[in-house]
Amino acid sequence: MKIIGKATKINLFSFSAPHMRTFHLTWMAFFLCFFGWFGIAPLMGIVRDELELTKGQIGNIIIASVSITVFARLLIGWLCDKIGPRITYTALLVIGSFPVMLIGLSNSYESFLIFRLAIGVIGASFVITQYHTSVMFAPNVVGTANATSAGWGNLGGGITQMVMPLVFSAFIALGFIETSAWRWAMVLPGAVLFVMGLVYYKYTTDTPEGNFKDIAQNNTGKKKGKGTFIMALKDYRVWGLFLIYGACFGVELTINNIAAIYYADNFQLDIKTAGFIAGLFGLMNLFARTMGGAFGDKAGIKYGLKGRVYFLFAVLLLEGGALMIFSQMSMLPLAIGTMIVFSLFVQMAEGATYSVVPFINRKAIGSVSGIVGAGGNAGAVAAGFLFKMENISYSDALLIIGIAVASLSLVAFVVRFSEADEIEAKAEMDETLTNKAKEILKSNKKIKETVDVA
Repeated sequence: MKIIGKATKINLFSFSAPHMRTFHLTWMAFFLCFFGWFGIAPLMGIVRDELELTKGQIGNIIIASVSITVFARLLIGWLCDKIGPRITYTALLVIGSFPVMLIGLSNSYESFLIFRLAIGVIGASFVITQYHTSVMFAPNVVGTANATSAGWGNLGGGITQMVMPLVFSAFIALGFIETSAWRWAMVLPGAVLFVMGLVYYKYTTDTPEGNFKDIAQNNTGKKKGKGTFIMALKDYRVWGLFLIYGACFGVELTINNIAAIYYADNFQLDIKTAGFIAGLFGLMNLFARTMGGAFGDKAGIKYGLKGRVYFLFAVLLLEGGALMIFSQMSMLPLAIGTMIVFSLFVQMAEGATYSVVPFINRKAIGSVSGIVGAGGNAGAVAAGFLFKMENISYSDALLIIGIAVASLSLVAFVVRFSEADEIEAKAEMDETLTNKAKEILKSNKKIKETVDVA
């Protein structure tokens, strides 16, 4: 898909142009989705005691929270290509808000599992976020835009670890008992998700040119998604990135689910302290994922598409090594320090992955984003089985995952581009950089004229 009018720079303090308005609203929407998706995670100690859940049942709940998202992301990617990101996101936010608000109705393992499964659908929001920024920003900054919007959205996974125990405590202070407090606490993120759905519909457009339904039939911006999903399915590079994303985002989802209970059990911490420490993992998204996308863009400018892939390999290998080290830490300060380093590489790998995705197939950005995004959840599902096994400790499970991540870094070399792809990408990059230089010169000229007049 070739969209006219893509932004060549990221102006964080601008809300007037559709590019930056979409950028800000899409990361905010993703942030709230993450908040709702993992809002219950830091409260699982309370839920476990009330519903008398076993280790195996908690493992099943972890798997349920991420498994449905695999299929949801495949569908959402196709919908983005077909009807556009604006309507798709609006529907997901509004519909997804209900299971978040209603999980408090659970009174057994089975009912809680069903609600946790339903909530996992909002994890597909990531695909829309990546699609929307991909069509709004030019090649020189698309990796940075994708990484930053996703990274700031992923912050929701860290912030919720810190905030939800406080929301829970607030209900306790109001006189609610623990078995009621966690239920009412989940109403808050669900209600905010509903409101954001309405905001997204009103203040975003599908592309810089406008909404899909308003673009003329002969404009390439109005592709109906016909055949795009099949094209993406047939491309082996998509499946390489599917595995890679499972090795980074899949790991992040896993840590979001188990970090609070891991610290509480291993280091005998209370729910607030464990939640705060677990939240540090997600807070790295404030800049780490952006770094991955930005370095991917720089590697692309200097070395072409293969440069993006080489950087992806390096950061994924470092992630695997850092996770192995973290898994063996038995002292709290060392566990926290190594977790932060490990988190840095996890999120850089995620950003680097989506600095490659927009160049795989320009006619099927949504479908490619959906399949690769589903890989993240598939990886989390695979990891979830380790955490439900009674004979494998959480530390051993993390060590096994670290070894798997380091091994999967080699898959990056499967993602190769033809000489024609490299030439096309270079030509587009050169054109983008030239246009950006012209804009800077024009801006400087206006400033000079204003100064001269003054």
